[in-house]
Amino acid sequence: MATGESILMEAPAPRVGRESLLINSSISLISAGTERMLVGFGKASYLDKARQQPEKVRMVLEKARTDGLITTIEAVKSKLAQPLPLGYCNVGVVAEVGANVSEFKVGDRVVSNGPHADVVKVSKNLCARIPDSVDDESASFVVVASIGLQGIRLAQPTLGESFVVTGVGLIGLLTVQLLRAHGCRVLAIDFDDSKLALAQQYGAQICNPGKGENVLDAGMAFSHGRGVDGVIITASTSSNDPVTQAARMCRKRGRIVLVGVTGLELSRADFYEKELSFQVSCSYGPGRYDPAYEDKGQDYPLGFVRWTEQRNFEAVLDMLDSGKLDVKQLITHRFAFEKASEAYEALTADKAGLGLLLQYNSTFAERMIRSTNLGGNSSFSSSDPVLGFIGAGNYASRMLIPAFKSAGAQFHTIVTEGGVNGVIHGKKSGFSKASTELDSILKNDAINTVVIVTRHDTHADLVIQSIDANKSVFVEKPLAIDYAGLEKIRNSFDQALARGNSPQLMVGFNRRFSPQICKIKELLRPIKQPKAFIMTMNAGAIPANHWTQDNSVGGGRIIGEACHFIDLMRHLAGSPIVSVQARRMGYSPGIEIFEDKTSITLGFEDGSFGTIMYLANGAASFPKERVEVFANGQVLQLDNFRKLTGYGWTGFKKMNLWAQNKGQKECADAFLRGIKSGVPAIPSNEIFEVAKATLDAAREVREQC
Repeated sequence: MATGESILMEAPAPRVGRESLLINSSISLISAGTERMLVGFGKASYLDKARQQPEKVRMVLEKARTDGLITTIEAVKSKLAQPLPLGYCNVGVVAEVGANVSEFKVGDRVVSNGPHADVVKVSKNLCARIPDSVDDESASFVVVASIGLQGIRLAQPTLGESFVVTGVGLIGLLTVQLLRAHGCRVLAIDFDDSKLALAQQYGAQICNPGKGENVLDAGMAFSHGRGVDGVIITASTSSNDPVTQAARMCRKRGRIVLVGVTGLELSRADFYEKELSFQVSCSYGPGRYDPAYEDKGQDYPLGFVRWTEQRNFEAVLDMLDSGKLDVKQLITHRFAFEKASEAYEALTADKAGLGLLLQYNSTFAERMIRSTNLGGNSSFSSSDPVLGFIGAGNYASRMLIPAFKSAGAQFHTIVTEGGVNGVIHGKKSGFSKASTELDSILKNDAINTVVIVTRHDTHADLVIQSIDANKSVFVEKPLAIDYAGLEKIRNSFDQALARGNSPQLMVGFNRRFSPQICKIKELLRPIKQPKAFIMTMNAGAIPANHWTQDNSVGGGRIIGEACHFIDLMRHLAGSPIVSVQARRMGYSPGIEIFEDKTSITLGFEDGSFGTIMYLANGAASFPKERVEVFANGQVLQLDNFRKLTGYGWTGFKKMNLWAQNKGQKECADAFLRGIKSGVPAIPSNEIFEVAKATLDAAREVREQC
């Protein structure tokens, strides 16, 4: 929540994906260190949040300079209000498996990195089957133990070596045991005597600097004066001391691995003289944050990547199965899931708490609800648009839902894959129901209009299903990511018209409805001569592995984003597109993506032409979007949908706005008015024309030698 409050909510059960499982939870473990930090950050003031994330503050200041203060404040508030599911240590029973999942079956008892929820959806590569001899409570420690195990794998300990574990919270105590299982001698360092006592029971020597014990002396004594072979830091602190101490107590060419969070002001001399290695460990192991592995289920070959996230889970389960890893002593609290708020109160109040377990006692049948009443409007006028929303991600919740609400839309049902976002944003905006079933919209006669705000590869299919259900459709761009999808939509739309239905189809090309574009259109209307356009999108870089860069999912950035300006140029020209030419940046070593550095030149039937420069290699301080129009000895220049300047115009010099306005509210209002009047806000022929021109531009870029 925006206040940082942790809440328990009822939401529809998620939909299973092709590469995922649905799991009925039995037990989940609260990760004391990570979740205490997240809860604390959520409750912090804006000033404290800014102090903790100085790099984000710089980004905010840059955005304020280009987009304006009001727009930036709204974006920051929206970002901070986004819900964050807590937890990643789940145990349960498989309830459903996706179409591409053969490794698991319904009824399997599994561990996963699913959040705290009675039903979780998890990728098949982030689950592992639990041996019969391992009970649910013990299995709940597997994922958090894998974090420590990955740090150990990076340190590469050998039998008989001496290792220090700095910070023996939950991960630290598990790391101590795993190092002991590797045949290493272990020194545990912490300020908490109760945690050190547990480390001692697991076979470690101990040191408490809070009682005046000298860490460096303890390390040298422990290593018989040679210096320790390695240090694994599992502490969470802003201090630089753990890294400094680690460097000074290590032998020459010792290894330091950071698993936790510390200050990182390193002394070059400490590392240089001993040729120390320092590495930061990434979560549970190889595969983490790789969409191909986690989302698409593409495993790494065993012969090349021995220990992935999933295989680390399996290794920890084997340790539990053999009895070489003991977690029973780490359990300090047990709570019914329904009393999760009490668990988080205990987490923040009792810093000595280690293993806090949430127990799920409801029957499996009770959990598999697919729709939830939100208490919003339940009376609808069928003569006006009644909306069903598909999708409630960041853009939908921050822009489109408020835009349609401002336009007076009647909100009926909101559908999401996961359920939680639908409930949160559905309640906030006055929806009647939240669901994870598409049929709750498509087969509901009370809903006559569908708004689609999902990943790009789903657009074509959802548009077709909605049109076939005789519903008007607003789809966030793009309409389709390939020619086949576009042709199917056109056929479906034409067939609906042939049947005597009159559904309206609109793509969310909001920029043509912005106040300043409306002013430009008004100024251009009396000019009969051809016009020339230069449109620059300083798009900014997006990582190559982001879903929008994947042609099969996001369609690439030309199809996914540059389509906005192809539509905008078509609108301002007021004439059909007759030619499309595109050229991308040529090959250069070190550049992964070339398509997002492209020029697109459009020719129009009336002789007008224009070039769109879509560039991801510019500076963030430069205006993100610039539109320039040259016509009849006059020029119009629009920067970032805030500042419009006229050169050579009689009676017009400028039109500046206090806040950026890209026309989202006006676009939603135009769509609803179009349905009521029977006159579409954007003619369907223009929608299909722009979609084809966009696909043509992307194809030409991809075929470039």
